[in-house]
Amino acid sequence: MSKRTIDLALFCGLVVACVVGAPAPAAGAAAWTKGLALQEASDVDPRYGCLVCHADKRRAYLLGVHSDRGVRCHDCHGGNPEAFETLEAHGGDFRGALGKLAIVEVCTECHGDPDEMRQYGLPADQVAELRTSRHGMLLLEQRNEDAPTCSDCHDPHTTIQADDARSSAYPTNIPGLCAVCHENEALMEPYGIPTGQVVEHRRSGHGKALFEDLNFAAPSCIGCHGSHAALPPDVGEISNVCGRCHAGTRKAFDEGPHGRATAEGKIPGCTACHSNHDTERIPGEQVAETCTSCQAETCTSCHAGESAPALLGTEIEEIIVRGEREIEAADEAIRELVRAGHEVADTRFQYRTALTQNLQLASVQHALNVERLADLERVVGSISRDIVGEAEVSAEEKWEHKLFLIPVWFFALATVVLAGSRLRRLTLRDRSRSPWEGVE
Repeated sequence: MSKRTIDLALFCGLVVACVVGAPAPAAGAAAWTKGLALQEASDVDPRYGCLVCHADKRRAYLLGVHSDRGVRCHDCHGGNPEAFETLEAHGGDFRGALGKLAIVEVCTECHGDPDEMRQYGLPADQVAELRTSRHGMLLLEQRNEDAPTCSDCHDPHTTIQADDARSSAYPTNIPGLCAVCHENEALMEPYGIPTGQVVEHRRSGHGKALFEDLNFAAPSCIGCHGSHAALPPDVGEISNVCGRCHAGTRKAFDEGPHGRATAEGKIPGCTACHSNHDTERIPGEQVAETCTSCQAETCTSCHAGESAPALLGTEIEEIIVRGEREIEAADEAIRELVRAGHEVADTRFQYRTALTQNLQLASVQHALNVERLADLERVVGSISRDIVGEAEVSAEEKWEHKLFLIPVWFFALATVVLAGSRLRRLTLRDRSRSPWEGVE
């Protein structure tokens, strides 16, 4: 609760007390005492000398976790917080505005102490990781201040926990944070680093999952490069990095010839077929040839069109496409059953089994094992054909029901016609009789 909110609440309480005739002094004193207790629990002591000149930092500081943990201005900047004159306040161990190297040292005083960090469940090895990163090598070894320091990624005064959406370290905020430097062409040019990666990531499968579906399991920049130990994966590391999430795919990849070629340094792992930042899913019907919709390089980018590997790719493509079509047919069959009013709980369970097996095709194809793919596709096809058959039986029963109703409707129509004819004859007979008939 901010000081302004507390003061406003106290003022309103005193006004109300005066209006209703309550004992204002006692009520006001109790409220004021409570207000001071709240202020002391969540605010900086008003006698704290730094606030005399730096009151603008106070609001930002109170939003961060450091204020809750008792970290004060002089813990980072030094000086005498009990003084109210600049010369005296800036005496002693005053460090003033910290440079990039000094910030690392200051942050390490707490964040490098395992005993201090253990109670908060935080690691104490960030600086050690930073030294292994490209950022740390530039900053700590080469004294190159183009590289970021702690405060470039974490606001030093408004330090917010990473699970708070206001934090720069929140999953959906990380790409924008990295873009501050990595989308700056002038800053990246001396290092030969291209820009545009953040835009590519946002339109990729990973980016759509992160930003549109809010799936925080999808990687942002640090998911592949690391945070404090930020480095681009080496060629031989790419499949391991991707395999942290795509475990089944990595296992199949390692079992196949491409995995062995990657281990020998002949191809760059997953990025031989998939882009790195603009990561895409290659459609099943374009596995064997270069993907025109996503510009991914597939079989024919390395293998001649009539070679055995290229023909193998075509065979794998046919199996995958067949599985996808069978799944689509089963899905449409379930829709038809629902429209016909059938109970489909068991059918949906069968469909999920087929769908799971079909998803396995996407992983197993990386092993280039046609027999395993064919086995999976047969399961998918068998279940899908059963579902489609169920829908066909339902459609036949519906048609038979209509055929059965034809004589019923014919009989009903004939009955109506006969009844109408009989009524018409009776009406005509009544009209033909004399009005005096039967009168004496």
